[in-house]
Amino acid sequence: MNSKSYLIFGVSKGLGKAITEHLPSKQDTVYGVSRSKPDYLDTSLPNKHWVSADLSNPVKATTELKQQIGNQKIDYLIYNVGIWEHNAFSEDYSFNDNTQEEILNMINTNISSCILNTQAFIDNLKLSDNAKIILIGSTWGLDNHNGKEVTFSATKFALRGIIHSLRENLREDSIGVSILNLGYLATEYGCDEPIETIIEQSNGELIPLQDVLQAIRFITSTSKASCVKEINMPAMKDSNM
Repeated sequence: MNSKSYLIFGVSKGLGKAITEHLPSKQDTVYGVSRSKPDYLDTSLPNKHWVSADLSNPVKATTELKQQIGNQKIDYLIYNVGIWEHNAFSEDYSFNDNTQEEILNMINTNISSCILNTQAFIDNLKLSDNAKIILIGSTWGLDNHNGKEVTFSATKFALRGIIHSLRENLREDSIGVSILNLGYLATEYGCDEPIETIIEQSNGELIPLQDVLQAIRFITSTSKASCVKEINMPAMKDSNM
């Protein structure tokens, strides 16, 4: 089996960690991007690389990443980044309490870095026989959700705009462009925890990370004749949708 190469953003914890640990095979090359070095990523292996980047500074982060990765082939670019307001998802949330600095930091991290890094690595993706770009979105980016978080929602709506337009730009190159719009995740549980246990302990209100990995595997398993544009995955009991 031919080895693949992954460029994965946001690998320090949560879903990014799960993707990095469980999606690539042992012979695959992984470039894992995060601000802090993950303690689980064995960078002593020749095909596992941690790349430091502060995505709140999009131009600097993109330049440094491109310099380190160079012209290496990329099969799968997975942008798993999404910071939110300090008071998000709580009864204390108020848009008026979000500072200009906080708002711009979210936009730079969630959107500007996504656009610039995707643009920077298009030539790397063209070297693949069946390249995929996968953005991790949110149900906060879907129509008629009832969340109040203004900036987080705006950035997740923006991701959907990116994938629809980017697909038109990359159609002739047969590069698939997809987004996963996810609800609340059971990030406190590892992928080694049985799904039945996760469902029981979370009262079925959180999505097991194993389910998200299955969705990503489906996208990467499709041929270049197909384009999976959007997958919406709220939790079964999620009343936000």
